[in-house]
Amino acid sequence: MSTAAWSPVSLAVVSAGVGYARPTRLLADWVAEAVCRSLAAGGARAEVEVLELHRLAADLAQHSARGRASLDLREAIAAVVAADGLVVATPVLAASPSEVFDSFFAVLGDGVLSGMPVLLALNSGSRWQPPDLVQVVRRRLTDVHADPVPTVVVADPADWRTAARSDAGRLHACIGRAAAELAAAIRSRRP
Repeated sequence: MSTAAWSPVSLAVVSAGVGYARPTRLLADWVAEAVCRSLAAGGARAEVEVLELHRLAADLAQHSARGRASLDLREAIAAVVAADGLVVATPVLAASPSEVFDSFFAVLGDGVLSGMPVLLALNSGSRWQPPDLVQVVRRRLTDVHADPVPTVVVADPADWRTAARSDAGRLHACIGRAAAELAAAIRSRRP
């Protein structure tokens, strides 16, 4: 058996919450745990690296103004590029992802995420969503040539109330489906 079969899967989790926004990070953690379970069911072990983009806000602003990437920003980019799969969780503010989400993915060079399987999770503050919201955010990822899985997790205020009481809610079912899709995409991409 090759050594690749024994190497762990690298999963990068990007949380684009604004400040210390707990719901977005909680959503990212739930999704990452579900992906790890799906990978384990297929016999793979995952190593997870979580990147909190709000901690890079000043670095992203400096890069935008001066074109220079700090060491922290370069390390975050390297972790994302080297991963076998990516979970991206962002709050949706005024029908758009967070500013740090946009800034971070704008910094990535053209094609560096080519074919990267990505699970997108949106934390919405409103039950009403514009019909094209998911397409707008997915487009940000396909612009850097990432390959988002079909299911997008969207959590709204009602989901948070039911998720606190039960693991059988719509949100957890959606997370499970998306996690299985990401795990399958990662497995098919690895040698």
